[in-house]
Amino acid sequence: MTDTLGSQLKSQRFRQSREADWRRLEALVDKAEKRSLSRLSDSEILAIPVLYRSTLSALSVARETSLDQGTIDYLETLAARAYFFVYGSRASLGERLVSFLVYDWPRAVQSLWRETLLAAALMLLGALVASGLVWAEPDWFHAFIPADMSQGRGPEASTEALRETLAGTESGEGLSAFAAFLFTHNAQVALLAFALGFALGLPSAMLILYNGAILGAFAALFISRGLGVELGGWLAIHGVTELYAVTLAGAAGLRIGWTVAFPGARHRLDALAASGRSAGLAMGGVIVMLIVAGLLEGFGRQLIADTGLRYAVGGASALFWLAYFYIPRPGARR
Repeated sequence: MTDTLGSQLKSQRFRQSREADWRRLEALVDKAEKRSLSRLSDSEILAIPVLYRSTLSALSVARETSLDQGTIDYLETLAARAYFFVYGSRASLGERLVSFLVYDWPRAVQSLWRETLLAAALMLLGALVASGLVWAEPDWFHAFIPADMSQGRGPEASTEALRETLAGTESGEGLSAFAAFLFTHNAQVALLAFALGFALGLPSAMLILYNGAILGAFAALFISRGLGVELGGWLAIHGVTELYAVTLAGAAGLRIGWTVAFPGARHRLDALAASGRSAGLAMGGVIVMLIVAGLLEGFGRQLIADTGLRYAVGGASALFWLAYFYIPRPGARR
């Protein structure tokens, strides 16, 4: 009985000595939650982090000294509410979206410039190797291109049949299904290139090489039939965005893999968390690029049959993405 009474008195004295700060913090958080941040004065906004740290200290003492459970529960609830004010995002959805598009995504892509160059070099290497093999022996085409992807565009097809596949004469209903299929395929490739980066980046590198090999095999086949210019236009209208998206996804995977293998002076988990943030931001933008590529591939490429116009769209896409990612922005946040 004496121990219980002493514990209650101890808890009362502890609460009386600090309760004023708790009540002030509670009032400020209530004001921010029920009204708006604009209703808080500068001094009140500056006071909240100080009062929050004081409350955390009191909560730690209360737990260690086994004060009454009611005090501990009150402090835990108050600390949780204040935490979201101090550390939580208070920007609106629209503000976060604008920040992502204007600052966060371009900066993440810029930070991956070395990995982007490496991924592009790997894709080019795969294209050169595959095109050389198919040029020397057309049967190599089937080693790189599965039947469901070639859709009749193979060495056994006549030159006229290959030319017709580049003309964009499919029906409108077919375009929608084709766009959905290609978007799903490209999204899977990009996500795999990113996700496989955790295995030291080697599977990501192999996937990028294979994507380049697919491109090279197609190029060798059509160039051998005198259709290289037409194929270039057919690819340009959507391929700039699509291949750039896959390259960025591969670059993000390579960044993760490099960090896993060589974390540097930091702890591996800390280094991986830092790399994961920039790579994750880049991947969020890759999904946007794949949506654009899916629309261009399923609709624009089929509806725009003029080769010159296809090259113009592809060139405009290249200029847009390069300017968007790499031209400095005045007033960009650091």
